[in-house]
Amino acid sequence: MNLLRIGVLASGRGSNLQAIIDAIEQKALDAQIAVVISNKEQAVALERARRHGLTDVFLDPQSVKEEADPRQAYDQLLLQVLKTQQVDLVILAGYMRIVTPLLIQAYPGRIMNIHPSLLPAFPGLRVQQAALEWGVKVSGCTVHIVTEGVDEGPIILQAAVPVLDDDSPETLAERILEQEHKIYPEAIQLFAHNRLRMEGRQVVILPENL
Repeated sequence: MNLLRIGVLASGRGSNLQAIIDAIEQKALDAQIAVVISNKEQAVALERARRHGLTDVFLDPQSVKEEADPRQAYDQLLLQVLKTQQVDLVILAGYMRIVTPLLIQAYPGRIMNIHPSLLPAFPGLRVQQAALEWGVKVSGCTVHIVTEGVDEGPIILQAAVPVLDDDSPETLAERILEQEHKIYPEAIQLFAHNRLRMEGRQVVILPENL
């Protein structure tokens, strides 16, 4: 069968990218990474891509800073790369930019993100700090479809992590990250096998071989 072609957008160290690469190499994920794109020239994610022989692209946000709408102009550049690489599914992996409607409308229902909380609780940034300040007993992570609302898209998979009395934002984040590395490849595999169906805000996971 034709393998799902993934385009990964990353801004940092790319640990979720690595988890996806590992899942593909271990034959646990029926997909191929068509391109890894970053808005940070020194992003470790690009180094990871090169180490595995993947196509890596740095797109400089400064190149569009004079445009009337720099964010949309940047996403237009992104879109050109994704289309050139024949990407089927866009994966946000520590991508520190909010994607514009231009990109979302080009890939409706085909952009995924992972967020380090049990959405809809604690969207946005400083998530673990917020969880500790609220005194929650359980946190976790969420893979969701990207929509125009930040961290508001339909939920695909979640994993729960207990919050310990002596947790710091850093220790909680590390334990959550372990679960991110498990459920992100799982969510992509479900998409690759056409096992996700949208029903309003809900994502229904279909049984195998339906």
